[in-house]
Amino acid sequence: MTPGKKVLVAEDEADIRRLIVYSLKFAGYQVIEALDGQEALDKARAEKPDLILLDVRMPKMNGYDACTALKRETGTQDIPVVFLSARGQDAEIKHGLSLGAEEYILKPFAPDELYRRVGAVLDRLQ
Repeated sequence: MTPGKKVLVAEDEADIRRLIVYSLKFAGYQVIEALDGQEALDKARAEKPDLILLDVRMPKMNGYDACTALKRETGTQDIPVVFLSARGQDAEIKHGLSLGAEEYILKPFAPDELYRRVGAVLDRLQ
């Protein structure tokens, strides 16, 4: 577990975003919120988070496109990305990981599972 690290959460559904933010703050993370993929990209550039959680299906720019843009830019390419999605088909998961994501977490998830997996990614990449 790596408390104190900064995590950007991009999730368009308010209830899910609140649950994620609450869970991560409870675990000791600093949390930045974005409502869509474009806002996530803008905030990632400005804030330089330690990890980005991207919902796959979002307005303006989906998570896959946001991840692709993040991985193309020098300033954000090394920030680990974790996808969140209700769609758990193998093809979807493989596609997300092929774009450079570290993990693919399926919804619904238990809050303790979420912050454990976020912590594991951060610990692994230190």
